[in-house]
Order: sequence, then C-alpha cells, then structure tokens
Amino acid sequence: MSELNLLEILRQASPITQVVLAILLIFSVGSWGIIFSKALLFRKINKESETFWKIFRRGRSASEVSTACEALRYTPLVPVFNAAYERPSSSVAALQRTVQRASTSQMGRLERRMNFLATTASVAPFIGLLGTVLGVMNSFLGLGNANTATLRAVAPGIAEALIATAFGLFAAIPAVIAYNHFLYRLRNVAGQLDELQVEMLASAEVERTVG
Repeated sequence: MSELNLLEILRQASPITQVVLAILLIFSVGSWGIIFSKALLFRKINKESETFWKIFRRGRSASEVSTACEALRYTPLVPVFNAAYERPSSSVAALQRTVQRASTSQMGRLERRMNFLATTASVAPFIGLLGTVLGVMNSFLGLGNANTATLRAVAPGIAEALIATAFGLFAAIPAVIAYNHFLYRLRNVAGQLDELQVEMLASAEVERTVG
C-alpha cells in the first residue's frame, strides 16, 4: 500500500475508526514521551551512581561524602544517604527504618508513569482490535446494502479496519519493550539501594562496637 493510498484511507475513514485512531495516537504519543524522558533519566542515574560509589568508598566521613555528593541531582543513592546522615539514629534498627523509608520514597519517584506504559502495552492492541471489528462490521453492512457484492466494494472498508489493529500494535510494541527495559533498570537501582543500606548498617555496627 502506497503512502498516498494510506493517507486517503485515513482521510475517508469512518467516524468510529477515526475516534479509535485518535485514542491510539494519544496512547502512542504519551508512551513515547515517557520512554524518552525515562531513558534520559536512567542514563543520568547510571552515570551519577557510579560517581557516588567512588565518593562513598573513598570518603573518610559521612559529612565528607555528603558534601562531595552535592552536585549529584539524579541518583537516588544520594537522598537515601543524606536521609540517614541528616537524621542520626540511636540504634541500628532505627537507621535501617530510616534508610528503608527513604529508599521506598525514591523507588516510588522512579516508578512514576510506568503504569501508563503498562496500560498502553496491554490495552492498545484491544482498542485496535475493537476498531477493526467495528470497521469490518461496517464494511459488511455496507456490502449488504449494495447491489453487487465485489471485492472492490469491500476492500477499502477492510483495509480501513485493519489499520486500527496496526495502530494498536504500533502503540503497544514500543511500550512493552520500554516497560521491560525500565523494569530491569529499576531492579538494578533497587539492588544498589539495598547494597547501600547493607554498607551503611555495617558501618554503623562497627562504629557502635568501637564506641
């Protein structure tokens, strides 16, 4: 199908098909916006997390690490570290609760809008399929009212109906790929937060034992 024919079919599409395509376009544009913003965010997080671990492991004191990390704005490791540093706890258990609350807050921030990708991945194909079913029904109803039943008469309506399915897949496939990729990145960040918690608790245990 040439580009001209595709544009012609879209222009002559029924109101129902146009509504379905408009909904799918909204899902697609929204998911691509999230994909680009999340990809940029996780790239910055990865870079800054590497810097944080270098500072953390060579830092002589918590205040030194906190000062050196002031320029790091994207990695969740810094807010979690600062939460423990700014609220000194009387016990290791209290420190653990503080770090866990901060980690949960940071993970919640990173997970924002992920549900939109999941919704697009699961719902868009069905919206496209609904448009296809309605388009096929409309084509056959029109064919039933025609004097002669020919392939030429029904083909434009079938093509219009199938476009809805294609648009649904076009919206869903990138959302599925991106969601799985970002889920992997989130698990990696969660693993680093757990590692930070272990190291901070171990350090606190050593300080209390020495003290």
